[in-house]
Amino acid sequence: MDGIIKQLKDLLPQARLLMGDSLKERYSHIWRMNESLEAKCLLLPESTEEVSQILKICHQHDQPIVVHGGLTNLVGGTETKGHEVVISLERMNAIEEIDESSRTATVQSGVILEHLHQSVENKGLLFPLNFGARGSAQIGGIISSNAGGLRVLKYGMTRQLVLGIEAVMADGTIINSMKKIIKDNSGYDLKQLFIGSEGTLGIVTRAVLRLQEAPSSRNAAYLAVNDYESVVTLLKYFDQGLAGKLSGFELIWKNTYEQMTATGEAVRPPLPYDYEFYILVETLGSQPKTDQAEFQEMLENAIINEMALDAVMAQSPSDVDWFFRIREDVNNLTDFMTHDQHFDISMPVALIGSYIQSCYDRLEHIKGIEQIYAFGHVADGNIHFMIGKENQSDALRLKINDVIYGGIEAIGGSVSAEHGIGIDKKAYLKISRTAQEIQLMKTLKLAMDPKGILNPNRIFD
Repeated sequence: MDGIIKQLKDLLPQARLLMGDSLKERYSHIWRMNESLEAKCLLLPESTEEVSQILKICHQHDQPIVVHGGLTNLVGGTETKGHEVVISLERMNAIEEIDESSRTATVQSGVILEHLHQSVENKGLLFPLNFGARGSAQIGGIISSNAGGLRVLKYGMTRQLVLGIEAVMADGTIINSMKKIIKDNSGYDLKQLFIGSEGTLGIVTRAVLRLQEAPSSRNAAYLAVNDYESVVTLLKYFDQGLAGKLSGFELIWKNTYEQMTATGEAVRPPLPYDYEFYILVETLGSQPKTDQAEFQEMLENAIINEMALDAVMAQSPSDVDWFFRIREDVNNLTDFMTHDQHFDISMPVALIGSYIQSCYDRLEHIKGIEQIYAFGHVADGNIHFMIGKENQSDALRLKINDVIYGGIEAIGGSVSAEHGIGIDKKAYLKISRTAQEIQLMKTLKLAMDPKGILNPNRIFD
């Protein structure tokens, strides 16, 4: 018996150490559940101490480790080749405390985002991070990838919502910084090393998350315009006029909107297919009647002053859900693709219109591309592309990459706004980061994981 397997079997009961045929029902991504996981074994720890003991054993044997959370990442971060030990944190799923006074939630890494939403809502609180994969994504993976989502404009990325972290380093050392305080300038902010590092510097096991008072009003509307300059004008108009209530400002290109609203009654189009751009605006506030009246007045003025060509406001919570279902259900795009390729880029807001149009123009001339869809969080400069294509050849994949990434460096953008680098984007990291930055990253990796066993070959080689 492999020495490491014997030690792991001594540590964990049989039901929490899966090997051989037991791995057939496991997978590396929720979109590829038909492909069985390839790994030396999969471990299911139930405590930070067990994670620490596992890492001590793996460190002793120079054993590569891949960490699994909700398996919703889009950059190959959870892929395996068969020789790795996989650690899944799904059983570490306790919401340990919701502190209403400090407005914090203390959670284990395996907590699913939607479960946290429901738990804090019952206390009149809000954890504002929100995106389509909330029903599967786990807090540990969210922190490790510094996830963004639909409300970054108002509340920031995950990085802004984490007060404290507990993480286990490659040699099993536990770093505990589980504080509930916002201000702490006592030396280096070590938790930031783990946020967004994609599990390459340590495994996040617990966290203290910052909560907000739950809003008592939520309004939403779709607006339509025919030019990108009007999109920017409306963003400034709503952000200024709503005095901090603007929480979401999503942009959908015409052909994307048509496809997103073409698959059934649940996603029927709120506005006709007559315009080039569709904007989903969300506000959160504390005065239901006055907030609704204020929002409605702003929409009317936008039409009267010809800032927008058309608009429709949600009249009920079910309408709000309908409006957001259109934006969030990207399966309405991917389900009709032979093969799909995803992008998550960011750039200065003013340059989005021309850059995306140039991408559309160039992609339309590449043989093998079947669909091109753009949409995203325009208020924070983050646009998503989904490309449907007829084959999975490297040649076609690289041609598409060259179009999407080709001009990013020149305009000071990023090849990854919120999904991370993982395995898939390693070759393009140099577009967003200088050689000196990358070298510093490698120095940190070497210092914290000298044997290179944690999520190896992610971000850079």
